[in-house]
Amino acid sequence: MSKTKTVFVCQNCDFISPKWIGKCPNCNSWNSFIEEIDEKSSNKNSKTINEAIAGKPVAIGEIVRTEFYRLPMPFDEFNRVLGGGLVPGSLVLLGGEPGIGKSTLILQSVLNLPGTKVLYISGEESETQIKLRAERIGIHNKDCYIYTEINIEKILATIKSINPDVVIIDSIQTVASQELTSSPGTISQIRESARQLQEYAKMSGIPVILIGHINKDGDIAGPMSLEHIVDAVLQFEGDNNHFYRLLRPKKNRFGSTYEIGVFEMLGSGLKEISDPGNILLSGENIGLSGIAFGTITEGSRTLMIEAQALVGNAVFTSPQRSSTGFDNRRFLMLLAVIEKRLGVKLNQKDVFVNIAGGLKINDTAADLAVIASVISSYFDKPLTENTCFIGEVGLSGQIRPVSFIDKRISEAFRLGFTNIIISASQKSDVKKNQAKISFVQDVKEFAGKLFS
Repeated sequence: MSKTKTVFVCQNCDFISPKWIGKCPNCNSWNSFIEEIDEKSSNKNSKTINEAIAGKPVAIGEIVRTEFYRLPMPFDEFNRVLGGGLVPGSLVLLGGEPGIGKSTLILQSVLNLPGTKVLYISGEESETQIKLRAERIGIHNKDCYIYTEINIEKILATIKSINPDVVIIDSIQTVASQELTSSPGTISQIRESARQLQEYAKMSGIPVILIGHINKDGDIAGPMSLEHIVDAVLQFEGDNNHFYRLLRPKKNRFGSTYEIGVFEMLGSGLKEISDPGNILLSGENIGLSGIAFGTITEGSRTLMIEAQALVGNAVFTSPQRSSTGFDNRRFLMLLAVIEKRLGVKLNQKDVFVNIAGGLKINDTAADLAVIASVISSYFDKPLTENTCFIGEVGLSGQIRPVSFIDKRISEAFRLGFTNIIISASQKSDVKKNQAKISFVQDVKEFAGKLFS
């Protein structure tokens, strides 16, 4: 009888070590190795290549394209992010922080799909707990079946017997295969369970939605191969201190990865926000220093943002630099531009920047608004009312052009901003508009127009 061989697997990056080590040499994480039985056997490795080949190569011109019908979800915001609805046979992974509303979003979606047979498989809650939440949300789909199980073999057998139109797994980290000896949530279990679900989805044409946990770094827990296996990876994000939630695609084989869906968390469930325009604006900061407004684009959406800055004397020897909702490295770069190009001394100042509403942004068009808020707070002078700042700032202090400038200007004007400052290089790109447009070349010229 052969001796069982064990290996140590990093739970962050899937690195395999023959012995336990404290720090992973691949991803540099500490105490991430867990002992697992090596599942590779001579029987599995002895399969010939001929046994694995199921078909033959086909010329691309001979492939017949088949039309498929997307299953539309009740939320238009959900459909926008998916690219129009669920694709038959697709595997969708939804991740997010604990308590952000992942299960509520999916359960509320499937409960509002009348005439669609749904199998909701939960490894975290009992049938009674799910029923209580379903009654709070409102049950409109009587063909929604609840099944609590974590064994993947039993789950697949139940799916085949019920033959649903949509399958929900909540969550993939709780599912385990009895053929593996490792605990649920380990890399080998997640990978094997996802592989079996992918195989069934492709063969049956039934879409499967997986709900996943995230780690402390904000990435979906488990092997990176999990994100490669699925067809779409959606991130449900927000701040537990705010009511608004954003559904953002990180990967989508059947649609764009630049769209976002906006929801509001209520006591009765999630409510979609079809016109998110000014939801991120407080509307109560007129006449206060350190407040500036700008625009960002997320796919086909244009959103107004409110940048808040606080500049004060440093309490400690080393001044603090902190940003919330804005890339910290870019924030430090903008502070360096302010010091170098404008001569504003920030070396003995604590500087804090926050994007109101709990939103995390990556659009460089917000640079001008961030700089305006910092300068306003430094001099403790409020900016001109109803002014919007749109532009990217380079290391030389030049105000660079941004995309979709007409769209941004129209959205700002619609929300009551009558004075808009943009890059001078986009003068020819701007169409006639009722708003007053000011053009600036660099941050020096920009600073001269801030308080006028």
